Amino acid sequence: MPDPSQSPESTVVIPEGLRRQLDDFRRHLWRIKVLEACIAGVVGLVFSFLLVYGLDRVWQTPGTVRLGILLGGVSLFAVFAPYWLHRWVWRHRRESELARLIARRYPGLGDRLLGVIELQNQTGNSDTLSPRLRAAAMEAVAVETGKRKLDGALPPPKHRRWGMVALLLLIVAAASFTFTPRAGINALQRWLMPLSDTERYTFTLLDSPPAKLAVPFGETFDIVLKLHKNSENRPVDGVGRYGLQPEISAKRAGDLYRFAFPGQQEKGTIVFNIGDARHEVAVEPVLRPTAEKLSVHVKPPAYLQVPDRVLELNGAFFNAVEGSEVVISFATNRPLASADYGPTKEIASDFPQEGAFGPVSGSLSLKGLVASTPPVTVGARPFEIPFTWKDKLGLAGGAEFKVRVDAFRDAAPAAYLQGIDRQKVMLPEETVDFEALAEDDFGVKVSGIEWRGESTRPTSETPAAGEMKLAEGNPEDRRLSRPVAFSPAAVGIAPQKIMLRAFVEDYFPGRGRIYSEPVTIYVLTRDEHAQMLKSQFDRAITELEDVARREQNQLDENQRLEKLTGEELQTEENRKRLDIQEQAEAENLNRMEELTERMEKLMQDSARNGEIDKETLRKMAESLKSLQELSGKDMPKVRGKLGDSQDPSSTPEKTEKDLAEAVEEQKRVVEKMQEAVENANDANRRFEAGTFVNRLKKASSELHGVKDTLRQAAEKIFGLRMSELDPADARILTEAGRQQSDTGSDIRWIQEDLTHYFARTKQEMFNTILVEMKDSQIDVALEDIRSSFGTNQSSIGSDKNEEWAKRLAEWAAKLDEENKKNNMAGGGGGGGERSPEDEDFEFMLRVMKMIQQEQDLRSRTRALEQLRRSADIRKEGTEP
Repeated sequence: MPDPSQSPESTVVIPEGLRRQLDDFRRHLWRIKVLEACIAGVVGLVFSFLLVYGLDRVWQTPGTVRLGILLGGVSLFAVFAPYWLHRWVWRHRRESELARLIARRYPGLGDRLLGVIELQNQTGNSDTLSPRLRAAAMEAVAVETGKRKLDGALPPPKHRRWGMVALLLLIVAAASFTFTPRAGINALQRWLMPLSDTERYTFTLLDSPPAKLAVPFGETFDIVLKLHKNSENRPVDGVGRYGLQPEISAKRAGDLYRFAFPGQQEKGTIVFNIGDARHEVAVEPVLRPTAEKLSVHVKPPAYLQVPDRVLELNGAFFNAVEGSEVVISFATNRPLASADYGPTKEIASDFPQEGAFGPVSGSLSLKGLVASTPPVTVGARPFEIPFTWKDKLGLAGGAEFKVRVDAFRDAAPAAYLQGIDRQKVMLPEETVDFEALAEDDFGVKVSGIEWRGESTRPTSETPAAGEMKLAEGNPEDRRLSRPVAFSPAAVGIAPQKIMLRAFVEDYFPGRGRIYSEPVTIYVLTRDEHAQMLKSQFDRAITELEDVARREQNQLDENQRLEKLTGEELQTEENRKRLDIQEQAEAENLNRMEELTERMEKLMQDSARNGEIDKETLRKMAESLKSLQELSGKDMPKVRGKLGDSQDPSSTPEKTEKDLAEAVEEQKRVVEKMQEAVENANDANRRFEAGTFVNRLKKASSELHGVKDTLRQAAEKIFGLRMSELDPADARILTEAGRQQSDTGSDIRWIQEDLTHYFARTKQEMFNTILVEMKDSQIDVALEDIRSSFGTNQSSIGSDKNEEWAKRLAEWAAKLDEENKKNNMAGGGGGGGERSPEDEDFEFMLRVMKMIQQEQDLRSRTRALEQLRRSADIRKEGTEP
């Protein structure tokens, strides 16, 4: 049990006033420090936001930096505020801790307060610790503390200063949201979510700028950046830098900035700065896409019936016929993203073209590395097709790539007749051989010949007309050549003028036939043929006489030289004279050879005629034989001797001898020429006598032709005035009058020629016929008949023409009989036996005619065979 002598424990409580004063001090302290902690947290958060906002204005702030800034700002709340509260709130919750804090400002008062607080907490009995004394001590400290304001002992307050900082930061943050709401919201998003991919907002906003770009290798290139329509800032210029190269500036044009950079060969990065916008573009220099292989698929027009063809083009041009469809293809060195062609452009041409040119354009179809146009129709005009393309890297190519299409029209075919003169004279049974040639650039369909007759005098016969197909071609036949054997008798052509043409057809729709230049063939009667031969013989005799005269002149000069001595002949001057003589002899020899060829042809044609008497042919043959000997043997000897006389190595005696031999040979040549001229003139006189018969027969035939023509038209023109006639009927009368006038003129010439012939030959029969013709006044009568045609009295004129035609035929018969008598007398030696030479000639003549007949037969057989083949071709062409 406790000692009763001891006092109980006593506790002394600090005065109430002092307690309240300390509680007020604590609350004030806590309020300030809590406020400071909150303000510091707000400052940290706002400052970190504004830091991100500010950095984003000048830099693409990385996410890690933004994360560090956010953590730094949040740490003032998460770290600094708890620390601050722990220091100033938690650690100052007791009176003793408060007394120590007050002691920092008021050391004496603080120590006394600390002692009072310690007295309060001491325990003991009343004997050791007097309650009254402790209470008095506490009261004294309370009175002293009450006289002072403890707020002065508080730590220097920072909440106002920090509050101003926080307010300023909040004002700045509010201003950023007020004046730059997009930037503020963007910065807030990037601050709150630092690791997100939210793009930095800039006042200068670009519209979809590229991040990667392929540029032409080694070529200058442009990069165009465009301002977004929502861009708040629109700087006047911007700069870009390729790696460490100098900056490139660009002025704004509208919404665009065009930066021109020099050619690059290495990869790099371009940094663009436009206002606050900073953009990087990765650049890779790449060779442009190029075309490596060019080809064209040509589809010709359907009518040509030829297959399509594919051309591998070495150059950028090709030919195509009008109406073709072409597909142009080319391969590139890498895949394309797009490709276009056109618009096509017409190319100037030296040749006039029909129709209008319509440009076309479009896109190419892409398949792998190959780009192709759609089918392009080729017109009549040449044109070029430009091409452009872009690859998948965005690089363009083909800026100068063009393909030229040399369009041309399907030209008309051409036909030719070769191996035949433009004019030809022949008898009906003769055959002319030639070649018919047909050409076309896209295949010959058919070729042949066509003939159209034309009467050279009025006649009731219908002019000849016909054709013969020679060959059927196909689209692959560019050229057809066929031999032709044309015989008038084989195709039923009577004597008349024939216009012969080759024709050709190609596959062009509706073009029709194309004809060659015509060949004029005069198919003659035997009488006309004989007259023609007489004219040719006259010219041949004239030329023979000229050759003989030249030879005589040369003989005279050679005889002058022959009088010189050998030494004189070997002088330079006389050698030149001999050389001139040799050249003159060579020239005369050439003339003789040409004349001999013509005489041989004339002899053959005369033998073929059949109307020329044997004696005339014999004289012609004798003259021809002389010409053949002269050109083949005699005249070359003279030329040879003249050449020998000029030999420098010859002695004077040898030169003199050679010249003498040349003169002797030339004398024989001149004599033989004179003999040939005499034989030719004799033959010509006989020929001329025979031509009178033919000429009279021809005149009779022409009058019969006028009569037949007028009688055929009598039903249509009888009883009508000239003004009432149909133009075609009036033309018949006009042509009949013209022929009547020509016949009258021919008869006057016959009379004049008979006069000259009688004067030369003194043959009485010719004079008798001449007297009868003059007494009959036939030329006057024919002129009167012609005049009657002008008043349409054709029936009277027809009857009179028939009478005069009979008279002319009678005169021809009398002359023909006289010629036969003279030929028998001249050729038979006065009625005696024929000489062996005559028999040999007749045999030769018969053989010649047989050969000619055999040749004519073979030729007509060929002509008939061609007609049969033509019929087969026509039949095949009409079969379904």
